[in-house]
Amino acid sequence: MSEPTSISSGIASRYATAVFQLAKEDKKLKQLEADVDVLQRAVNESPDLQSLISSPLYSRSEMENAIVAVAEAMKLQPYMSNTLALMASKRRLFVLPSLLGALRSRIAKEKGEVTAEVASAKALTKTQATKLAKTLKAQLGSDVKIQATVDETLIGGIVVKVGSKMIDTSIRSKLNALQNTMKEVG
Repeated sequence: MSEPTSISSGIASRYATAVFQLAKEDKKLKQLEADVDVLQRAVNESPDLQSLISSPLYSRSEMENAIVAVAEAMKLQPYMSNTLALMASKRRLFVLPSLLGALRSRIAKEKGEVTAEVASAKALTKTQATKLAKTLKAQLGSDVKIQATVDETLIGGIVVKVGSKMIDTSIRSKLNALQNTMKEVG
């Protein structure tokens, strides 16, 4: 792990621990999970929010005012809003994606869930996602939450990552294997 990534994950971990403990003490883990989902969607879909959290051009007060306005618009829990404001005042909003990941993993651990990152050539239907979650649950012995993304370069099939395990049934990987076999022969 590179040093800046290690520092970011350390900072995010400390904030995540504090937010998670506050939510757990107040018995508001469901609301925290909803806040994490809403924030994750916003970070993924909003170039303006991405710019706010990563650009050094904004002053501390501009960052703080903007993130407080975003938190109010999203109706985030007070502990999440206050944490975001504190992060902005310390110029640490750049760790927001890491914070969300750390919170997601703490919530999943508390619920006895594992998260499966699934990449597919086309968006999974609800039925396919449910069936995949049941199959993975049978193999892993834990409830599985599917985090699906679309990667058209796969051509077909899926790639499933659960922790350090990866299952790649994509046509792209099969074509690559075939290409390597053909290179070895000729």
